[in-house]
Amino acid sequence: MRSLFHFAFNVTDLNEARRFYGNVLGCAEGRSTETWVDFDFMGHQLSLHLGQPFTTERTGHVGDTLVPMPHFGLVLGLADWQAMAERLQAAGTDFLFAPQPRFEGQPGEQWTMFFCDPFGNPLEIKGLRDLTAIYAS
Repeated sequence: MRSLFHFAFNVTDLNEARRFYGNVLGCAEGRSTETWVDFDFMGHQLSLHLGQPFTTERTGHVGDTLVPMPHFGLVLGLADWQAMAERLQAAGTDFLFAPQPRFEGQPGEQWTMFFCDPFGNPLEIKGLRDLTAIYAS
């Protein structure tokens, strides 16, 4: 890894954020105050601050699908992606797009899932057999 990614955004309840990001997604909690909490998001830093979450709309065209914009997420190796999909399914996650393959047999073949955190912030988690194929065209 050449660098760490940092993303700060709003949530409306830090205890609910701890439940979802800590317990469901399995992120380790870092520093916190009464108004924000940091999480280790698979080696990247998420800073969740009390406030109004950003507005999103399904305006991103990916093939025949409209995905929520803006969104953020992770690119994982396929085994880690499958483990996360199982954790999310066991937690009763309401998926926008259930775990599924996309671009099968094409460059950039991946598995994907879209869901929102409890505050409406959309996340996409991608799984790849070979992480070096992320930019394949």
